[in-house]
This record gives sequence, C-alpha cells and structure tokens, in this order.
Amino acid sequence: MTADVPHRGITSRATDRPGDASPFALGLLLRRAHWRAAAVMTEALRPLGIELRHFAVLIVLVDRGPTVQRDLAEATGSDKAGIMRVVDDLERRGLAVRKAVPGDRRARAVEITPQGIELFDAAHVAAEPLAERLVAQMEPGEHEQLTDLLTRFAHPADEDASTL
Repeated sequence: MTADVPHRGITSRATDRPGDASPFALGLLLRRAHWRAAAVMTEALRPLGIELRHFAVLIVLVDRGPTVQRDLAEATGSDKAGIMRVVDDLERRGLAVRKAVPGDRRARAVEITPQGIELFDAAHVAAEPLAERLVAQMEPGEHEQLTDLLTRFAHPADEDASTL
C-alpha cells in the first residue's frame, strides 16, 4: 500500500541537527531540548526520591489547588491509569491526599500536603544550580529571550486553550 503523496524533489530528510530546514525540524529540536532538560531535572529530583511524573502533579496541585484526577491526567498528559499510580505514590509518601468531592460520590480531588509543599520547595532549591547548567552556554539575555519565545510558542495569545 502506498500513500498518494506527491513526490517533489525532496533534498533533505528530517533530522534534529542544527540548521535542518525540514518542516519537522522545530518539533525534533523541541523534543531534544525537552530530553536534555528532563535529564537535568531528573538529576535534581533523584535525591528527593521522586520522579518527574510525580513533580508534574505537584506543580499542578500547587498551581490549581485541589484537582480531580481526570484534570490531573489532562494537565500532565497522562492517562487515567498512569495518574492513579502517580497519585498512589504521592499518597504513600505523604505528599498528597485524595478527598471526596462534594456532590460527586465518584470523583476524588487530590490535594498537596504540607510535606508535599516542603518537597516542592526543596526541589526548586536542588534544581537551581542544575538549571543554570542548561543555559550556561547562552549569552547574557538569551535565557530570558528563549523563555519568552517558548512561552509564546506554547501559549499563543490568540489560541483558545480548549482547542489544543
């Protein structure tokens, strides 16, 4: 079975090498940047005994307050079973608790505990020097510029968040 795709003079294949003109290049570079940042943040979290998936949930809980599990799954890009495992881990560690949602007997809201807040703060302290390594090769002002560009890319002002 072959695709009905017009074959134009393709001179380049998608890579994530600097300077690649492929239409996939931006996504591939973002993926590589994510892997690099995730490796550094994993290193920061390891001594605290949690993984990035746990910290992602803590970020949502600090930002939004008590959050139902289905919304945690959506906010972290996880599936229902995955988010349940993460919340189970956080509960076992005393970092979060599930509470009943008034008016909905089936739903449970997840809330960060004081211990979770302490760990959240400790993670930021641990990550600071490692995060500085990520941007060490940048010129003055480039880190702020990169942050601004990625923020505008990830959160376009004219796009409704519900359409993503």
